[in-house]
Amino acid sequence: MDIIRHREIVIVLIFVLFYFYLFKYNEIKEKKIKNTKNIFWTLPFERSVAFQPEFAEPIKNMSIPMGRDATFQCVVQHLGGYRVGWVKADTKAIQAIHDHVITHNPRISVSHNDHITWNLHIKNVKEEDAGQYMCQINTDPMKSQVGSLDVSVPPDFTEETSGDLLAPEGGPVKLICRAKGHPTPHVQWRREDGEDIVVREPSGLKTRVSVYDGETLQLWRISRTEMGAYLCIATNGVPPTVSKRVMVNVHFHPVIHVPNQLVGAPLGTDVTLECYVEAFPKSINYWVRDTGEMVVSSSKYKVETTSKSSFEVKMAVTITNLQKEDIGSYRCIAKNSLGEVESNIRLYEIPGPTRQYSLTVDEEEYNDQLGSAEIDEEEEFLNNGIDNNRPVGISTFETPKKNLQYFERSNHVVQNITKSSATYCRLHLFYILVWLLIHKPIWI
Repeated sequence: MDIIRHREIVIVLIFVLFYFYLFKYNEIKEKKIKNTKNIFWTLPFERSVAFQPEFAEPIKNMSIPMGRDATFQCVVQHLGGYRVGWVKADTKAIQAIHDHVITHNPRISVSHNDHITWNLHIKNVKEEDAGQYMCQINTDPMKSQVGSLDVSVPPDFTEETSGDLLAPEGGPVKLICRAKGHPTPHVQWRREDGEDIVVREPSGLKTRVSVYDGETLQLWRISRTEMGAYLCIATNGVPPTVSKRVMVNVHFHPVIHVPNQLVGAPLGTDVTLECYVEAFPKSINYWVRDTGEMVVSSSKYKVETTSKSSFEVKMAVTITNLQKEDIGSYRCIAKNSLGEVESNIRLYEIPGPTRQYSLTVDEEEYNDQLGSAEIDEEEEFLNNGIDNNRPVGISTFETPKKNLQYFERSNHVVQNITKSSATYCRLHLFYILVWLLIHKPIWI
């Protein structure tokens, strides 16, 4: 019996020791596992805090003319296993993640340099590309920085801009010129011919300016002198500057101005008659005689029409070799779709101008007609012993050529000679008179 009890006691002790061992073993195991978990989660966390990705520099803002290329740079340090993404901030559209382009825009691409410098490339920049672009790192919490793209757009005209206009004289004209672009364009108006723009206020105040600022140009009570081309010029500092030509036509019935309604001319001369016509639309212009005959260009008439401006022309008809049958009235007539007007010019004869002739006498011819002979100046040619058959000598002197001008309406002969020549001429006449007295004493 004692032996059996000893066995039972031993078995109980063994079970107690076994259970004690298992309890201690499990306790130690749990402690080891717990310590192992702390090391696994704590050490990487401590390392991640020490080597978190950081942006090395901010993204630069850019201002790019439309059509150029733009590149954003995002410089990241200690990226590790994290990823870089690009997002268009205003639309929330993802452009790219790491090396992969997400957007369907074929002008977008990405590149990087040793996982440090991450580039977003935009080719052939368009106006819709303007906005803010965000570079993101997928940390927790997320890190990001933003760069702005400003796209400069040259000015361009919208469909609201006016085209060519036609207005009645005295009516209002409104010119509109609208332009788009970035920055907002500045709009000016000028006249193509360089004349001033007449700005009339409703109060009646009128001012003249060479340049008018603003999209809308209001012309009150427009006149024919304001007709012409107006230039709308838009600029915003981004080349090229653009301009649009707007033609303003003012229509009115014809008006004729005649400088001389009475024109006189001598027979045998050429005479020109003139009329000035203002009309728009342009008029049909022609000449008619008082006989009803239309005057057209011929050997007798030379008809000309000269444009002086967009609405004014000069009508002229030249009558060659004026004759009696050409005397009378001539009418200049102008017609357009708004009306017809005519004016009368009376052509009459006036006495002809004094006719002037020139007569040139050579010295030799002059001497031949008068004759030439030598005489002794000491001889007394007035005594009775003079030989009537002896020729009287006339001394000749070298004188310049003489021009004799004869005037048809007077009986005077004018000799243009020098004073010395006149003295010699009187001496010659004296010798001739003496000779006549000696040889032909008709009074005896």
